[in-house]
Amino acid sequence: MTEVGRRGPKRNEQARIAILQATSARVLENGYDQLTIEGVAADARVSKQTIYRWWPSRSALVAECLAERMLLTEFFVPEDSGDLRADVIRWLENIIGFLGSPGNSGLLRSLLIAATENTEVATHLNERLGMWEMLGERFTAAIEADQLPADTPLAELGDALMGALVVRDLRGAGFDNGFAKNLAILLLPA
Repeated sequence: MTEVGRRGPKRNEQARIAILQATSARVLENGYDQLTIEGVAADARVSKQTIYRWWPSRSALVAECLAERMLLTEFFVPEDSGDLRADVIRWLENIIGFLGSPGNSGLLRSLLIAATENTEVATHLNERLGMWEMLGERFTAAIEADQLPADTPLAELGDALMGALVVRDLRGAGFDNGFAKNLAILLLPA
């Protein structure tokens, strides 16, 4: 995260990396719901105060792990098999699978809260995990392969895909087996 406007001691880069690595390992091992600042501090060999001085919440900490590509990188960029709809379905199913796995039910909501409460977190996530990085290259390839019309509003298409995930998660409706396929059929041409 940017250090503009920060007060207090400057971050020690070695401690920052240790904290992010400990956070990533704990999320992957036990899920977001079991993530504790105490556990991260113990693993990183820093104090809880150090973590809270640099990150206002555990969701802000996870947001930085995501933005630094230290967590769940395999979910952010869809593959390019040549079949846009199939690639987007697999991408959505990967995200849904992670969100639905034990211990991760609160992750998406927590990231939304962190981004809402802290504009720096929101900006950092948007800059580093923006729709363009996640889907833009795949959509551009689809346009070049005539799988999408050249005038497709790519940002809006990405927003619609992610927005559907967010709204479904916020509603607590869960994701049935056909959700990813139905969404892709709705938003992407055959």
